[in-house]
Amino acid sequence: MDEMTIVGFRALDELLHEFEQVGLGEVPELTRRCAALLGLRDLTIYLADVQQDVLIPMPQPEAPEGDREPPVLDIDDSLAGWSYRTASLRVTEAETGGLQLWTPMMDGVERMGVLGLRGDCLDAPTLRFCRSLATLLTLIVVSKGSHSDIFTGVKRREAMHLPAEMVWAFLPPRTLQAQNVLSTAVLEPAYDIGGDGFDHSLIDHTLHTTILDSMGHDLKAGLTTSVALAGCRNARRSGADLKDLTGSVDDTLAAEFPDRYCTGIFAHLDLPTGELTWTNAGHPPPLLIRDQRLMHGALERPSESPLGLGTFTGHERQVHHEQLQPRDRVLLYTDGVTEARSDSGEMFGLDTFADFIIRATAAGEPAYEVLRRLIHSILAHHHQLSDDATIVLFEWQPGPQLPPVTPVLL
Repeated sequence: MDEMTIVGFRALDELLHEFEQVGLGEVPELTRRCAALLGLRDLTIYLADVQQDVLIPMPQPEAPEGDREPPVLDIDDSLAGWSYRTASLRVTEAETGGLQLWTPMMDGVERMGVLGLRGDCLDAPTLRFCRSLATLLTLIVVSKGSHSDIFTGVKRREAMHLPAEMVWAFLPPRTLQAQNVLSTAVLEPAYDIGGDGFDHSLIDHTLHTTILDSMGHDLKAGLTTSVALAGCRNARRSGADLKDLTGSVDDTLAAEFPDRYCTGIFAHLDLPTGELTWTNAGHPPPLLIRDQRLMHGALERPSESPLGLGTFTGHERQVHHEQLQPRDRVLLYTDGVTEARSDSGEMFGLDTFADFIIRATAAGEPAYEVLRRLIHSILAHHHQLSDDATIVLFEWQPGPQLPPVTPVLL
């Protein structure tokens, strides 16, 4: 083992030991000292904001006097943003001399931000150290962030409304991946959501996905969605099948919110076989994209009453079935997506929605980046959404998985 690798291991070990004894605000300075052992400097931890528009530097409380605060970087128009968008390492010549490195900070496949640093020599052992450092930093930020508001505060560019604060507290990470499947989601307006919510989880060999849209856009709408999410998870973790899970949420909302209702879809994807099962409580039907084409009506089924009203109808919830094919993509969405209107009154529409996904997929973009760009396109189409817009996309990927992306060094 070469000397550089030994120094790197010792630096990472020291960082891991020290971070357990400090707060999240001290992590940047500890990391800077760790990187300096390998001759690396100008280290900055950038976190993606809630809307994934920009990369925001973590505060540097111990930065030397006179040093300029690192700037906020645009995800769509910066080298750091390129690293974030592609989940790939990038090396370029630094304007102040040496080499500038950008490497993504990933929690599994969930993109957290980007680590930036500079060095005179970025050889193979140093690059390995940088990737390991980014991975360790991600774990530290996620771990420390669970009991500190610094992490959350850095990611926000404006005040969060109370209903949105409550719903975000219940939401899972936006992206997850396992053998045979990838699931990702987006939700807007991020700071002012009221009635939308989503969930996805992996249990044994099954992907569980949920999308919800509660009546109204106020605190009670957020509360209805939060209770529905909690009811879904409670039933799921107790081993309930789809019919019982839907019935449980139905009964809970009817009892606790008799003047409210919530539309939603609860879906299971069996990962070994690709069998998709779902219940639909008054929600827009899922969309199926296969071989770069929207399969019109493939997942449409007779409409049923929203959650909270099914108890009063006395009808049993129907569980629907569909056999997916390899690389099929399924989209769950709320009507705020397709009904978004431009200033001239033009509706975003289902065809535009599906066409965006298809074209981006054909271009080879990963699903999580497709949805990030799509939700920004919807916001650009309608600067002020009149309703929440939420999308969940999952792809069945059976068989051998594609090799990891090779870092691009320029």
